[in-house]
Amino acid sequence: MPNTTPSAVRRLCVSIAAADQAQALTLAKNSQAVADVIEIRLDSMTDPDIPLFLEGLSKPLLFTNRPTWEGGNCAAEEMTRIALLKQAAQAGASYVDIELNADPTLATELIAAARANNCQTIVSWHDFKCTASKQALSEIFQRQCRSGADIGKIVTTARCFQDVFRVLALQEQAAELGFPLIAFCMGPLGMISRVATTDLGGYMTYAAPDNGPTTAPGQLPAPSLRRIFTELGHGN
Repeated sequence: MPNTTPSAVRRLCVSIAAADQAQALTLAKNSQAVADVIEIRLDSMTDPDIPLFLEGLSKPLLFTNRPTWEGGNCAAEEMTRIALLKQAAQAGASYVDIELNADPTLATELIAAARANNCQTIVSWHDFKCTASKQALSEIFQRQCRSGADIGKIVTTARCFQDVFRVLALQEQAAELGFPLIAFCMGPLGMISRVATTDLGGYMTYAAPDNGPTTAPGQLPAPSLRRIFTELGHGN
């Protein structure tokens, strides 16, 4: 596993999910002091107003529209779901998230649209039940590398600390291939991986807004995670 280096970038993304857009915007604004990136979970809202967030926030924004089949709330058809992400990319988003198992044609179109608008694409894979074998995780990562996206994301559920070690070890493979990767575990046993991942080369970690809802099991409050980063000597 790669060694921690003083040059580690502890990039912190605060995930915002709220049914009411005004509440979501308030949570996002209140998170800007501790966030490097703010994720807007479009799947938590009805008829989201993307420009509302782009105009009201100064931090780089990541837009996600997670389908029900990967733990989210969006039950729309793939074309409709991904069209909203394309709209975000074209409107000025810094990142969009597309699932590895999304419709491949629509995903390719989104990646192309994002790249044309200087928006980076995160290709993601989540397992809310367990953690796959080392070989299976490696194969998932290889698929992400071939997807055309800019950044990979592999998040699993830790049932034991060996699961955490397997997921964090993916950062070594990512470093060898030069493909940025977000990798950590959900659940109580996975909390330590949310802290450690960026020191091992991970592109980014995720946290919940202060006094706001979490978007995944084991998510730490952003101010707490930022304080940990500061104590470790590399925070802002």
